[in-house]
Amino acid sequence: MTGINSIQGGEAFLSLLKNEGVTHIFGNPGTTELPVMDALSKQSDLPYVLGLQESIVIGMADGFSRASGQLVACNVHVAPGLGNAMGSIYNAAFTNTPMIITAGQQEQGHGLTEPVLYAPLVPIAAPLVKWAIEITRLEDMPRIIRRAAKVAMTPPMGPVFLSLPGDVLSDHAAINLGAQSRVDSKVQPSNVAIAGLAKRIIEAKNPAIISGNEVVISNALDTVSKLAKQIGAAAYQQTIAYGSHFLSRSPTYMGALSRSQKEIKKTLEPYDLLIFLGSTVLQTSVASEVDPMPEGANVVQIGLDDWELAKNYSSEIAIRADVKETVKGLIPEIESHGGVEFLRLAQTRVTELEKANWESKNLKARRAALSKSSALPIEPDWLMLSIVDTLEEGGIIVNESLTSSRALPDLLPYVDRYSFHGNASGGIGWGLPAAVGVKLAHPDRPVTCLSGDGSAMYSIQALWTAAHLNLPITFVITNNRSYRILKQRLLGFHKNERYIGMDFDNPKIDFSGIARSLGVAAETISNPDEVRPALNAASQRSGPTLIDVIVESNVKAMSK
Repeated sequence: MTGINSIQGGEAFLSLLKNEGVTHIFGNPGTTELPVMDALSKQSDLPYVLGLQESIVIGMADGFSRASGQLVACNVHVAPGLGNAMGSIYNAAFTNTPMIITAGQQEQGHGLTEPVLYAPLVPIAAPLVKWAIEITRLEDMPRIIRRAAKVAMTPPMGPVFLSLPGDVLSDHAAINLGAQSRVDSKVQPSNVAIAGLAKRIIEAKNPAIISGNEVVISNALDTVSKLAKQIGAAAYQQTIAYGSHFLSRSPTYMGALSRSQKEIKKTLEPYDLLIFLGSTVLQTSVASEVDPMPEGANVVQIGLDDWELAKNYSSEIAIRADVKETVKGLIPEIESHGGVEFLRLAQTRVTELEKANWESKNLKARRAALSKSSALPIEPDWLMLSIVDTLEEGGIIVNESLTSSRALPDLLPYVDRYSFHGNASGGIGWGLPAAVGVKLAHPDRPVTCLSGDGSAMYSIQALWTAAHLNLPITFVITNNRSYRILKQRLLGFHKNERYIGMDFDNPKIDFSGIARSLGVAAETISNPDEVRPALNAASQRSGPTLIDVIVESNVKAMSK
């Protein structure tokens, strides 16, 4: 994309984004963005997805990028809009989502007077993004946007931020729009490193693999599953399990590690070599006196996020390289040097692992959930089983049901890199808008979004966008009328059952009424016999459906 053209700033902005591979703009416009809106009205190949609040804009863009692997663009409005978006930007940074975030800014001369809505935007965004800058001349726009796209898409990927003053967007100039650049990060370690790693794995008596998000990003699910089976390694999903980080039906897959330091340590103690593939290393949430890493553990790390390598624990081997390319080189090296004895040993391990792998846990979880099928109020485990069983072929789950979905990891098989997306950072309100983005990325795949009632109230406006675009998404609210996770922790950590500021049942929230007011078909269910018919009916609608399911709210029962 070269050549000198006399072009208006808003039109140049759109042309540059399109050439960088952006297919949608997610936004909530304001006065300073009117030159962009004017330019959008003069073209038809870059759709504008309207969100009714800035955090929802970022959430939709985040979902789209996570479900497509593409660079995405989103726009918010001046300082208050950027402030509203910061929680969602935190989420996107946590998951390394490649995203160009822009915010309209007051015209540069006018901004000097500090008018209403003005604040310097770059310092606000900078702590959460890979790069932040204000474009002060139209002539600099091509270089800055090209650099922003390159930075966002270079591993470890992540959001970048651009401040767009109104005068720059309205200006005209003859500028060279330049061309797209990408950094090829699909690098394999040296032959020496591969040989050393293979030797170390062959020597291990009982290795385990912990698989993380870079396995998804590098499209390495099949390759990593092959490695785990080849060496007979138990495979676990990383502690913050927010994606399809391992193929569930692989014979060596044991499930996701918990976030409890005590449980992590107990799970990993039997293994003499822990191989972290594109994974965070035992990241947790709540503080504990127990260190999750077993004493004397031998650690191997492979991934492109150099900050994560040996960040909290020493690594015997740490390799900064692409997960897929590394494993592709490792498999034949192990095959070549392992010998017949190692192959027999690996197969013996696989046979032993199959006795307690995900498939075996799945059967037990199904039986346990079925035993609760007639419970009143509706048992969340039964609800999760119903959702899994009614999910159509190719279905995608977007999950932000924090406590009610505890059985989901043992019930839902991860079948490809896009089949599951979960809240990663803990910042709630992500699920509903993310589901909109996921559906836009996969228009031909069924999408079901699970959200707790507390999380839903952070971003309920996202339902309007789903209705506006007539997206066939099934939204399921797991309604326990409280912040139950806080109740569980107050009871568990402090032995306190006085739940202050954790209930919202007086008055009760009418999610079905809210959904209908935003153009979404909706119903409330409290009878377990009505769950599956409602889910089946929702899957047949041409537009979005919300099902508000009243579930068990007893804190002690859910803490067992």
